[in-house]
Amino acid sequence: MNQDQQGEINSQASLQEWVRQQFQRANAHLAENSILFETVVTEQSRYLAPIVAVWKIKDRNNDFYWVICGDVPADYVQASSAKDAREVLRHFSMAWQLKAENILANEKSDQVQKDYANLLISKAEVLYETQSNDEWWNA
Repeated sequence: MNQDQQGEINSQASLQEWVRQQFQRANAHLAENSILFETVVTEQSRYLAPIVAVWKIKDRNNDFYWVICGDVPADYVQASSAKDAREVLRHFSMAWQLKAENILANEKSDQVQKDYANLLISKAEVLYETQSNDEWWNA
């Protein structure tokens, strides 16, 4: 086995480990919000390691959710909010911008809240750039 093949195997193993970790993180986030996972709709789920993983998940009540995680805060929304993974990134990008603006506009926000708002803004920008990149979605 040459170095390129070994690197590809290590890279593939690292990718699989990252995907597994993000899937566990998504399920944990749902469980924290009293949503119990049943199945994942793999053909509609996407991941762009190490930026973001987008999972379409069905819960035990037959409700569907989009869940995101990765190098972004874990978050979820009803599946009816977006038709596909790309659109859900746009949804979270806008929602996080609005949430951040509300936090920053609130005179009672402390420094921790302001720091969180700034994190949301920076991650919303990453999501917007990610969903805007046609090369990643047309491949």
